[in-house]
Amino acid sequence: MRFDKDTCEEILVTITRNKTRSLLTAFGIFWGIFMLVALMGGSQGLQNYLSAQFQGFATNSGFMSYNQTSKPYRGFRKGRWWSLEMADLERIRREVPQLDIITPSNAKWGMTAVRGKEQISSTLKGIFKEYSRIEEPVILYGRFLNDADVMQRRKVCVIGKRIYETLFPEGGNPCGQFIRINGLYYQVIGVNNASGNMSIDGNPQTSIAIPFTTMQQHYNMGNRMELLCYTARPGYSISDLEKRVEAVVKRAHMIHPDDKQAVVRVNAEAMFSMVDSLFRGIRTLGWMVGLGTLLAGAIGVSNIMMVTVKERTTEIGIRRAIGARPTDILQQILSESLVLTLLAGLSGITFAVGVLQLVETLISSSGTQANFQISFLMAIGTCSLLAVLGMLAGLAPAFRAMSIRPIEAIRDE
Repeated sequence: MRFDKDTCEEILVTITRNKTRSLLTAFGIFWGIFMLVALMGGSQGLQNYLSAQFQGFATNSGFMSYNQTSKPYRGFRKGRWWSLEMADLERIRREVPQLDIITPSNAKWGMTAVRGKEQISSTLKGIFKEYSRIEEPVILYGRFLNDADVMQRRKVCVIGKRIYETLFPEGGNPCGQFIRINGLYYQVIGVNNASGNMSIDGNPQTSIAIPFTTMQQHYNMGNRMELLCYTARPGYSISDLEKRVEAVVKRAHMIHPDDKQAVVRVNAEAMFSMVDSLFRGIRTLGWMVGLGTLLAGAIGVSNIMMVTVKERTTEIGIRRAIGARPTDILQQILSESLVLTLLAGLSGITFAVGVLQLVETLISSSGTQANFQISFLMAIGTCSLLAVLGMLAGLAPAFRAMSIRPIEAIRDE
């Protein structure tokens, strides 16, 4: 199909003759493409943004804590306080072997970290080395806690990103220096540069990690643990295993099996699955809305071209009479349909990309990187879809034009 000077002039004449109808149809195609591209790019960008908030967090993890009982059981009245203890770790490992990582965590909130004249409120977390597989650190300087730190109850710490920026405004490697946390001095051995906002026992940016045994000793925690963290082995679901973990804990602490209040569970796996399902739904909705609007626009283009063919019956008949071939008429009608569709569609893609770029710039200014643009393959696919729709929209009018006989056109005149 060629686009020479005469063909372009004919396309402009067609659009001018049917200005109102052409503009309405073009707007329908423009809006359909805009909705399709904006929803696809927007959903992908939001998914990237949320993924950045969950950066380094184990998607197959679960957490358990304790609360007052709500039912009496075996001589104990309701409203009894109880707590998780270190012995629960071995019980769970023994009875629920499908779990991979099982590790405790203790936290003290509102702790003040001081270095020189600088200070910041923080969360002090007592953890084991295995906790790094629940919430993966991004080590900027130094190292993370190891088994020797835990065994020897060392007074060492790994500080979060915001703690580092506040207490060490001059920058550089802070490892080996000391900070004071509520009167106790700890040596900095690492900086965790993780920027996620998933908060389990404290946001990683404002948390200070110390050995679990150090917290036990210096803060009189005994064998109590405030939070039990665990991940499932491949092929197993946290949703199923956490019920078995809860049963083990309730049996060990004399809690009624049907007590819904005594044990607090957080299923991160279900949360991530819900987010994935949400964005799958958004993408499906985007395709449905975009393709539906595009289909309506293509039907509008076909109707406009059908009206155009009817209005130009005499012109087409005369062209046939002076030697125009059926393929020439077919090319003319298909060219007009294709150009109208592509102009409106490409305008919609351009506008959608501009809006997505503006959103991405605003999000990036808050410090979170997220890509809100569609992929190159999707852009090519969208353009191909536009071309196909333009051709299909022009087929019926084109065959109608090809069926016009010169004698009938002259008789109509």
